[in-house]
Amino acid sequence: MPARPYRPRDKAKVESGVQIAQRWILAVLRHRRFYSVAEANEAVRELLVTLHQRPFRKRDGSRASLFADLDKPALRPLPDEPFALSQWSQARVNIDYHIAFDGSFYSVPYNLVHELVEVHSTATTVEILHQGTRVASHRRSRTRGQAMTTHEHRPHSHQAHLEWTPSRILQLGEKSGPFTVKPLERILADEPHPEAGYRACLGVIRLAKQDSATRMEAAAERALLTGACRLRSVESILRNSLDRLPMEVPDQSAPPPEHDNIRGAEYFE
Repeated sequence: MPARPYRPRDKAKVESGVQIAQRWILAVLRHRRFYSVAEANEAVRELLVTLHQRPFRKRDGSRASLFADLDKPALRPLPDEPFALSQWSQARVNIDYHIAFDGSFYSVPYNLVHELVEVHSTATTVEILHQGTRVASHRRSRTRGQAMTTHEHRPHSHQAHLEWTPSRILQLGEKSGPFTVKPLERILADEPHPEAGYRACLGVIRLAKQDSATRMEAAAERALLTGACRLRSVESILRNSLDRLPMEVPDQSAPPPEHDNIRGAEYFE
């Protein structure tokens, strides 16, 4: 039976052993000065051997003889692998075919959405079982909010979507020219997740196929110059044939307008 907290009488043998170690080891060494942990351990080891061989007062033998007669014959070799502590819990599969466990998310086959599953976790792995059958195994995440997803667990429609990557989007834009890639990069960078800009990027690529590469390059260059790199802005440039007009580069060296609130660079010199 486990001992109750703050109840030393529940483990009298343990408390007695601590007292014996304090009297016969710590008390003997209390005035000695050690300069390394190894030196202190060696001194404790010598006194421990003496303590184990010290005869009992009210019974025959010593601690060393009892160990040799009772404990040593019952010893077994250590296992080849260390014992791994594990936990069992239950979780409900969310609509995104992931379960939430210990602040992270782990995928299961998508056909188990809304099903109740069992989670067997160790320090390194997380196994997910459904009706006694293991359906997923993941490396345990130590980052809160991280999603551990296996590609095969996704629906086929999601797997096809993952084939579209930002690099593939940019490669399609490079077929029209170097200026066409720039609005695509701007669109992907402005979104919190690159996938959110795929639709607009594909719209720009579709415009490049409808019109000539020359017009698309001119429209993209004008969009970069004006800072209007969204899909609707590029569509407006092509629809209104603004790409055929000569571009006016703004004069960056023009002095600022005169105003009482504008102090100018000379003020800070």
